Amino acid sequence: MRADTDAVPPSARRFMARARQRKLRAALPWLVAAGVLLLAGAVAWVVYGTAVFGVKTVEVIGTQTVDPAQVRAAAAVPEQRPLARVDLDQVGARVRGLAAIDKVTVTRSWPSTVRIEVVERVAVAAVPLGGQFTLIDDSGVPFRQVAAAPAGVPLARLTSPGPGDANTGSALKVLAALSDELREQLAAVSVTSPVAIRLELRDKRVVIWGDDTESPLKSEVATALLKRKATEIDVSAPKIVTIR
Repeated sequence: MRADTDAVPPSARRFMARARQRKLRAALPWLVAAGVLLLAGAVAWVVYGTAVFGVKTVEVIGTQTVDPAQVRAAAAVPEQRPLARVDLDQVGARVRGLAAIDKVTVTRSWPSTVRIEVVERVAVAAVPLGGQFTLIDDSGVPFRQVAAAPAGVPLARLTSPGPGDANTGSALKVLAALSDELREQLAAVSVTSPVAIRLELRDKRVVIWGDDTESPLKSEVATALLKRKATEIDVSAPKIVTIR
């Protein structure tokens, strides 16, 4: 074997060595690329295909009256599901199905947590229905029934509260226009039709509002007349006020 090697001229050996080096240099990028692909595939399999980065915790932030356990139940995130495969949009949609939830933000917190941040609806009125009170938010969405109206939340006497109900829309428009003084004295807003709105005050006086047009002006006029002795203040035509 040594004799065969010695038979090869030195120049030929150098040529063959350089040829092998050129082949190695040419193959090196492909070998590196193959190694990177193998590594990436292994990482992707660990992240997407195993429970190494699986869900261990569903964190709920922002609840005030809603039980966090109720939010987790609605989110329905399977334990140990690979965190990267959790559909955040679907989780958010399921949580938004809870009537008391207004807004939802769902994010991943590596290595193993789904974070759900919620904003609850805020009651702007309580509607007495069937011996209970239905709370509605500033969009008219009914979201909770309670045995007693919360302190500081006015009553809204409505037949069918809801975001598509004209009477509900009128009640909300009037409530939003009230001055602080008028709101403090308000017991209930009653809407039997969009043109028959009245305010019931805590001292048993009544403000006839009419329809919901010119509500800021009507609020200003009614507030100015609160100190007058009267059982009924009619601001349905705010430039021609009637006091009884």
